[in-house]
Amino acid sequence: MHHSVLDLAPVPENSDAGQAIANSVDLARHAEGWGYHRYWLAEHHNMPGIASAATSVLIGHIASATRTIRVGAGGIMLPNHAPLAIAEQFGTLATIHPGRIDLGLGRAPGGDMAVMRALRRPGSDDFPSDVMQLQSYLGAPDPAAAVHAHPGEGTHVPLWILGSSLYGAQLAAHLGLPYAFASHFAPDALEEARDIYRARFRPSAQLDRPHFMLAVNVFAADTEADARYLRTSMQQAFARLRTGMPGKLPTPVDDIDAEIGEPIRRNVDHALRISAVGDRGQVRDALRRLIATHRPDELILTGQIHDHAARLRSFEIAADVLGEMESAEAA
Repeated sequence: MHHSVLDLAPVPENSDAGQAIANSVDLARHAEGWGYHRYWLAEHHNMPGIASAATSVLIGHIASATRTIRVGAGGIMLPNHAPLAIAEQFGTLATIHPGRIDLGLGRAPGGDMAVMRALRRPGSDDFPSDVMQLQSYLGAPDPAAAVHAHPGEGTHVPLWILGSSLYGAQLAAHLGLPYAFASHFAPDALEEARDIYRARFRPSAQLDRPHFMLAVNVFAADTEADARYLRTSMQQAFARLRTGMPGKLPTPVDDIDAEIGEPIRRNVDHALRISAVGDRGQVRDALRRLIATHRPDELILTGQIHDHAARLRSFEIAADVLGEMESAEAA
């Protein structure tokens, strides 16, 4: 079972976007060495704590800084864009980095109505049609087509559907595409979406069987106390986002309830409950339980950690644990 990385290129407090991007490049290089299969970046706008707004640009930068790891979008918010523009962007990426580019697609705006107006695209209300149009631009050449993506045509960039609801599960199953569920921040429909996707999947030219990706927050450290301390940055960031005050990734705190209040913290923890937090053994046990429960075809790990060295260590521990689990299963 492959394991991968989802990165939002977090901008920590007391830092800037330039350093955040440099940190992402460094993490991607390490992730490649640790055996991670993919490195995905996500489109968000108007958020000072996220440096991956120009997602395709950052994907190209990271792909150029690595050699073998697949690099892609987790995801591109397709209603913000004309399908032809995305086909050309990712067709260009696939031409420069053949066999290494993924394109995950979401239907959320990645921002509010002000962002959508600023992007000068009101948002398509026909996401399935946009996905299929994008698929056609990246597929085999069609002599009868009036518009072609150059580069793009014939690259067959693998498409994924991303979602946190039953809608995405149904669409991915109908189109025969792999499905990544946003369980790392919106897990309430996880079980039902997972089951619908698998039950209704129809084989396609891209995929002959369901491929379900589970997203998991990981905060791993040498001690449980250190891991829980690191996690408070993401708890604070999520609380601020939910209360309409997004900002840079906060520094960790000793007492999270004193910082955001127990009621909010409980709500945040509910949303972030698909997580593995603790020392090496605790992270191993949590990942093992999640794998046994949901039987994913692939894991994608994320973790908003303020200190870059601690973030690297967390992903390293997770990779070691998953590698040991794989070796034990093979034996």
